[in-house]
Order: sequence, then structure tokens, then C-alpha cells
Amino acid sequence: MKRLLALAALFVLARDASAAGLPRTIAVDSAQLASALPAFAREALEGYAEPDRERYLDTVIRLRLAAGDDALAVSAIRELRAVRGQRKDTNPGVVGAAYFAEEVCAGAGQGAAAGDLSKGLREAIARLDDRTAVEVAARALTFDLDAARQDLERARKALPETQVLSVAQVLPLLRATQRLEIATKLQPLAGPAVAEDDARRFVIEKDLLLKTRDGAQVAALVVRPRGAAGRLPAAFNFTIYARDNNLVEAKRSAANGYAGVCANTRGKGRSPNDPVPYEHDGADATDVIDWISKQPWSDGRVGMFGGSYEGFAQWAAAKYRHPALKTIMPSVPVAPGIDVPMEGNVFLSGLYRWLPYVTNTKGLDEADYADGRWNALDWALWNSGKPYRSLPSFDTKPAPAAIALWNRWLSHPSYDAYWQAMIPHGEEFAKIDLPVLTTTGYFDGCNISALHYYQEHVKRAKKADHTLLIGPWDHIGAQRRSVDTLSGYTIDPVARIDIEALRYEWLNHVLKGAPRPGILKDRINYQVMGANVWKHAPSLAAMKSRDLALYLGADGQVLSQEPQAASMALGVKADLADRELLKFTQPMQLVEKEIDPTNGFAFRTEPLTEPLEISGLLSADLRFVTNRKDVDLSLELYEQTSEGQYLFLTYVLARASHASDRTKRRLLTPGKPQKLTLRGGRLTSRLLSKGSRVVVLLSIPKQPRMQVNYGSGKDVSDESIEDGRTPLELTLLAGSRVLLPAGR
Repeated sequence: MKRLLALAALFVLARDASAAGLPRTIAVDSAQLASALPAFAREALEGYAEPDRERYLDTVIRLRLAAGDDALAVSAIRELRAVRGQRKDTNPGVVGAAYFAEEVCAGAGQGAAAGDLSKGLREAIARLDDRTAVEVAARALTFDLDAARQDLERARKALPETQVLSVAQVLPLLRATQRLEIATKLQPLAGPAVAEDDARRFVIEKDLLLKTRDGAQVAALVVRPRGAAGRLPAAFNFTIYARDNNLVEAKRSAANGYAGVCANTRGKGRSPNDPVPYEHDGADATDVIDWISKQPWSDGRVGMFGGSYEGFAQWAAAKYRHPALKTIMPSVPVAPGIDVPMEGNVFLSGLYRWLPYVTNTKGLDEADYADGRWNALDWALWNSGKPYRSLPSFDTKPAPAAIALWNRWLSHPSYDAYWQAMIPHGEEFAKIDLPVLTTTGYFDGCNISALHYYQEHVKRAKKADHTLLIGPWDHIGAQRRSVDTLSGYTIDPVARIDIEALRYEWLNHVLKGAPRPGILKDRINYQVMGANVWKHAPSLAAMKSRDLALYLGADGQVLSQEPQAASMALGVKADLADRELLKFTQPMQLVEKEIDPTNGFAFRTEPLTEPLEISGLLSADLRFVTNRKDVDLSLELYEQTSEGQYLFLTYVLARASHASDRTKRRLLTPGKPQKLTLRGGRLTSRLLSKGSRVVVLLSIPKQPRMQVNYGSGKDVSDESIEDGRTPLELTLLAGSRVLLPAGR
């Protein structure tokens, strides 16, 4: 009783101080917090108001649960689902999964299932439709107690150092506390309940081994809706990522009326072969398609989907043109030799870390991937000044198979026959006549590869049925679903869509005769950032009204529509042997307070007198003289707002000797004026505000996580710091300009 009176006195003090608050000394003490939360929650509810209905209901749910008002919490949960369900392009299954675990726990003391949480859970799952049941199992009933405990500890450490905490400040701690409590209650019950429900809804075949044309084997699984009438089209994804989520994807397809098929690349899962990324996947995926088409449950038609590696696998399969393959939906597709392990013919070290992740085990080597040695490895090579090819020698846990692959990649610095064999190349694109839907994001690392596939396909195939959807998403958002805020940038509401829901709209359209998804109004469908609108165009060229030429350095480091004087010369000296001075090619956040002009120039316009839409591909015509035989260049585009913040829009990374042809290297002539065109391969679209400035950063990249091109003319992987003892000099000349795609 004395404890409760003391707490009540503290709450009175808190109320006097900040209307509704919690003393920090209580918040950081688990026992005191548990006792104090009900009273705090009831007090907070009394005057709580929030204009955003979703945010309001989200907070109310947490406070009602903390207060012990279970029935009112359940009512708020159902209202929140109704509000979210009104959004355009919302996945109903995802909406239905929201707060499912909280609702089950809150309802455990009510109705027929009173006192029996296990029974209440099973009954709640059984009431769901198939699509919602799959999302509930994947999202609401997958628990990691260790992660939940860590989240709670992080929330506790993140509390502000103030005497009394407001509702908003306590809310993250409240969420983390409740999630751990719910996970502790439901974790032992969830697995059996989901397995029982799956058996009622689906026919699941796991642990299949399928033979390939060359005698290898790949592991596969199939999930079909139980009781389906007749044969079914198949929704198929082919992946190197052997993990439990593969079953979820197959169940998701079955819940949408397909035979869900997932196969792993050779060497993964139960496959007895050695895993080898990229090299066999086109033929192997085609052999799986052939197997699918001959199964008694198959209607002979296959649609492929998936993101990143799985996007690559679809193009690799399309190269073989199996007649059963009727459509592909490659999201954020990788293109070997185009964006991995090199971009602009510049090798990127992150792929060295990825190789053991996917080749060390039959699954995924999560422990190795999370090992703290990777950053140290990059810096060890950097500080040594040794050739890039020696990177594996600094690895304290070398993986021989991964190193062999890495060395094989380094032996192909041009986009040669080795890379070309993995995906369609040249006139092979002309023979791909199936419908394609590509999704990518302005901030997706695979934007450049998605555009490569698109541009090559529509250029080579006269009647290419290829649709592109792009918005302000990163690598995850463009293959799953958009978040509201990305790296400091608030995404326009109209762009917050669900790509997984679109997947089945597309498959239904191609394979079942359903209407074309409403957002796909033309060949190119793009969201104009800052305008909160979607636009649609028949081609990349039609996204813009003109190319706006802005000259670099017409008056110092200024962007201007006026050409420079013929005598203009703007020089930079880059000491590539210096190990202190770095130059990163991209910002860590999309919105930054400053940019880094190291080893280059920052050019900017005067403030815009009216809004300017930029939609399309950035490019540049450069005139320069250098003292070296080669140079890597980074061109970055920003909007500098009237408040002084920089919004990162797009970039080009290029090796000068490969800028005109990624398949052949043409060295520069030191001391001779050069003409070079940088062709952007990454789409962007943004409505720049009146008062903003266009900012272009042109620089020579230099950092531990990528090759350093010292310009000797040797294979860059064989260059050492000794090749860079003479600083690289670059002088921009008159005629240098960027071309901005001014929108319609």
C-alpha cells in the first residue's frame, strides 16, 4: 500500500509538471514500471488527442493494453484495421495481421476461450481467410525473444535524460515492453497452432530434389491450396537465399490461388552440389519450370516473381525462353557485371562479404555475415596500400570457395562473355516476348540494373511488353512495401504502396485475365517526389520535356545555363595515396545538412524562381585534361532546399576508360584534352521547390570499400599505392555540362 501511495504521489507531481508524465526513475526500473503503467496509461488517455487517426489509434491501443482495458483495446485495433484498409493499394492480409497477437492476448480473458490462450489463438487463426492467415503467421506469430529483450533494453537506454517523461517519450518503451510480454506468452503456442492451420488450408510438399540437365540437383518445395478445383498456374521464385521465408512465399502464392513453388539454387538446402552464385541459374531455373509444367496439378503455365537475386534469376531463365514461362515480375533485379560485383566497371568490396554468406553453408551463414571483421578487413587493405586483388589475404577467416569465386570475378573487369552468359545479352533480348513488370526505386542500389534490363529489352524487341514501376523506395521497399520515412526523407503518401499485393494483381492479370493493375497506366509509371502524384509515360524519353543544360564552373563553382568562357579551367588535385582523406560516393542519409566536396567540385545554381521537375536520367558531357591514363568519377545530384538541407536524388559512378563501352577499356592520353559522356543509368523524379538550388557534386571517389583507380593504366586490381604517389590532377575545361531531364 505504501508503494502504491508513493507512486500516486509521483504521478501527481508529474501531472503538475507536464499534464501526463512518468518519472524517469520509474521508467528505468522494470518492477516499478510494471506497477506504474496502468495508472500512467489511464491518466494519459484522459487528455490524449492526435489529428492523424492512425497515429491516434496506435497510441490508444498501447495505452488501453497498459491500462488493462482489453475490450476497448480490441475495439481500437479493429478500428485501426478499418482505417488502414481504406488506403489505396493496401494488402488486406497485411492489414488483418496488424496487432493480431495483441488482440489474441487481450481477448484471452473474454468469451468462450476464457483462460485458454492456446485455444483462443487457434480459434482466432481459424477465423481468418487464407491470405490473412499467411500474413499473421509470418508477421504476427514469428517471435525472437532475444531480439525482443534487446529491443526493450535499447528503448530503455534511449529514454531522454529528463526528470519526467511525456507520453510520446514513454511510448517506445511501452511498445517494447508489451512486445516482449506477448512474445513470451505466445512463442511456445504459435508454432503448433500455425502448423495445424497450414495443414487444414494447404497441401505442402517439402524437401523435393529436382534434377537439372547436367546432373546437378536443386531443392524445392510446393504449396497448393487444399481442395482447389482443377489444375493451377504456378507462381515460382528461384533463390539462393535458403531460409524459412521461402515457405512463407509459397504459402502466400497458394493463398492467392496458385501453386506456390520455391526452388533454391544448386548447392543450397538438400542439394548435394557446391553453391555457385549466378553461373548456372538460368539453365537450372528453366529445368524447374519444365518440371512444374509436367506435374499433375499444373495447368502448364508459370509466372516468376521475386526481388534482388530472384529478380536476376527471372531474367536468367527468360534467356532460355521455356514455353511454359508466361510472365516475369523482377523486382530490384541484380544484373551481374552491371551492378554487382562492379558498377561502372568499379569493383565494390561488399560483394566479398556476401560470397561466404551464401556459399559457406547449405543455408545462409548469418554468423559470418554479422562478423565484425568486415569493416576491419576493408581498412586493413586500405592502410596497407597493397593491390585490390590482395583483399582476401587480409581476411582472418578466409573461405576458400568464396575466395575462388571472388578471384574469378576480378579476372573479368570488363563486361565480357563471362558476365554476358548469365543474363540475356544483345539480340537475346529481342526473343523475349513475354509480359514483364519491373519494379525498382530511386534509392534502390539495383535501379541501374533494372534500367539496364528495361532499356535493352525495349531497344532490341520491337514489341516488348515491358512495364516499369518506380518510386521513392530503397532495395526493400521496391520489392516488399514502402515505409513512410526513408533515411530522413518523408515519402509522399501516394507512393506508400504494397509491391507484394501488386505481385498477385499482375499475375492475375496475365494468367487469369484480371484487369491490369490500376497504377500501371503506361509503360513507365513513376512517382514525382515532392508533388504527391504519379505520372505515366510511354517511354523514358517521354518522361521529360527537354534536357536542361547547366554548365559546370561558368563563374567559379556555379551551375549556369550560360556557357563558360573558352579559357575556363577549373582544377583539382587528388592525392590517392593519402590514407587520411576520404571521398564517399553517396551520403549516409537521403537528407543531409552538408555534402562532401573532397577530391572534386560542388556546383550549384542560383535559387530557382519557380518549381522545376526533374524526371528521367542524369547525364553529363565533360571536357577535361588529366595527368593519368584513367580516372574514376562520381557525379551526384542534389536539391538544396531554401532551408539549406541537401536531398540526395541520384548519382553516376563510372570508370573513364569504360564510360563509352563497358565491354572494352580505352585508356586516356595524359595531358591531352578529353571528351567524355557520363550516361546515367538511374532514374529519378522530383519536383524541386521554388527557392531551392540544383547542386551537382563531381568528384574522384576514394574509399576503403571499393577499388581505388590510381590511373596507371594497369588492371586496377593490380595497382598499389605506389602507382598513386604522383597525385591525380584533373582540370575541367569549357564545354563541361550536366544535362538535367526537365519533366513534362
